[in-house]
Amino acid sequence: MTEKFIEYIRFEKRYSPHTVTAYESDLSQFYLFLENQYAIEDIYDVDHLMIRSWLVALMEKGVSERSINRKLTTLKSYYRFLIKSNVVEVNPMNRITSLKTSKRLPVFLDQEKIDLMFDQVDFGEGYPAIRNRLILEMLYSTGMRLAELVNLKENDIDFHHASLKVLGKRNKERLIPFGKILEGLLPHYMEEKAKVFPDQQWLFLTDAGKKIYPKLVYRIVNRALAQVSTLTKKSPHILRHTFATHLLNNGAELNAVKELLGHSSLAATQVYTHNAIDKLKRIYEQAHPKA
Repeated sequence: MTEKFIEYIRFEKRYSPHTVTAYESDLSQFYLFLENQYAIEDIYDVDHLMIRSWLVALMEKGVSERSINRKLTTLKSYYRFLIKSNVVEVNPMNRITSLKTSKRLPVFLDQEKIDLMFDQVDFGEGYPAIRNRLILEMLYSTGMRLAELVNLKENDIDFHHASLKVLGKRNKERLIPFGKILEGLLPHYMEEKAKVFPDQQWLFLTDAGKKIYPKLVYRIVNRALAQVSTLTKKSPHILRHTFATHLLNNGAELNAVKELLGHSSLAATQVYTHNAIDKLKRIYEQAHPKA
């Protein structure tokens, strides 16, 4: 049933490859625990007390509340699938509640650091240098996800309307507008790429001319951010957070930011308003006579 469930979330629910891998790993860990602790190999024999004991074991290992809650989400989805498939009659997850977690505000770069990155970081020369700078500009200017950037093709760019077509979570397409800087960088990059690697439809390529992969993008971003920031996390997602925060700080409507980010609900976007409120508080404290 695990294999059928994985097929279900991959092909019917259209979860991202990253999410599918995480679900597979969670279920594998859960079954291994049941086998070692209770000598159980059949899902029919699992009850809520066994699931709780797994949660306790995870906490004792130092697994964070957030990670444990993600594993609970996996089990909830799995048991809903089993109920729907008439494999089990009772859902033990109905008696399991998620752990309380503290709200984590998105980490972002201020405008000064962003300007510093594009003005002073030495990207080197040749195709890799032009590509690396464009990757950073693309992530910051559009707020797209890492997977969306990796899967961009040349024909996803509409220069006439200055927009990009990206394939987001669950294969949902959306259009993202881009500004003057990308209007200038993209044609120049594509010309240089064609000289080195002609007839390649993937927008971003490795130094060897293959489709770029997530770890390489991570290294490119990490190396650039390390030169301008002391943030502990220096991932591509930081630039997505920065994109959203800067838009809201400069007066963008929340619903517009939601559409640009490709969020399915407004709740996911609202977390960025906390950063905007913090900025307003600082301005108030500095500027108002009675602050």
